[in-house]
Amino acid sequence: MFSNLPLTAVRTFEAAARLGSFKSAAEELSVTPAAISHQVKTLEAWLGAMLFERSGQGVVLTPDGERLYRQTHGALLEISRSLASFCTDVASQTLTLSTTPGLAAAWLIPRLGGFYRAYPQFNVRVDTRNEQVDLLRDSSIDLAIRTVSRDDPKLFRQHLMNEHFGVYAAPARVASLDGASVELIDLRWQMPGGYAISWSTWCAAAGCESWLETARLHEFDDEHYALSAAVAGHGAVLASNVLVADSVKRGELVAYRPEISLPGPRYMAVCVPGRERQAPLKAFLMWLGEEVANTPLL
Repeated sequence: MFSNLPLTAVRTFEAAARLGSFKSAAEELSVTPAAISHQVKTLEAWLGAMLFERSGQGVVLTPDGERLYRQTHGALLEISRSLASFCTDVASQTLTLSTTPGLAAAWLIPRLGGFYRAYPQFNVRVDTRNEQVDLLRDSSIDLAIRTVSRDDPKLFRQHLMNEHFGVYAAPARVASLDGASVELIDLRWQMPGGYAISWSTWCAAAGCESWLETARLHEFDDEHYALSAAVAGHGAVLASNVLVADSVKRGELVAYRPEISLPGPRYMAVCVPGRERQAPLKAFLMWLGEEVANTPLL
């Protein structure tokens, strides 16, 4: 029945479509980009349809390619899960969660022990990335915690926390912020919805634009490292109230002029509709809601 199916070409196509690149697919499958191209052309010939549009900038799925990707990705994922079910009971009790490195390090990971104590039968695999995962395309991700400026009607969503940005520093450094020269930890925040999160915006709101004329800036490209630098006393940081919540509670950081803050997006837990009823996700979402309720935010 299945002897004539081009299964190697289908697996190759799925990798190239999911990753959006022949080169990335070649690295994942440990073959050359030429081999990926050959297998995709073989599948296109077998189907009599073009699956990718090629250009000097790379490859983009055609409408036929997009439709085939959704079908093959789901089918291969089901095969993978079926095979895993023969190896161990853990696979079916594991949920894969995608979130940012900053939220994972500063808020989620320190709390996960509570989830395991409440639900020892479940396991959580945390996938950290700054770019937003497309849950409708990548079925390997069960749940994502992300910042959003507007709701996506195609996804199930559970509101978690409202975010805003203020200035925080180690207790020993707060007094120095009223001096003539300050040390500032600079982080280039990438916010959905066009929120303007920067030192210049905060200083304008606080009426202390002169800071930027003499300030010594310490630049970081990762929010977790920036917060660690602030805790170590390297300067003041413009940071999310969500990410500093635990540091403030422990007395490692204190708010400077808390009446001045910049609005930010909301944290939401999102998944493909229907998955929220699966046992691991249902338990995790319930636990998340309880943790959020018990997290004091400034």
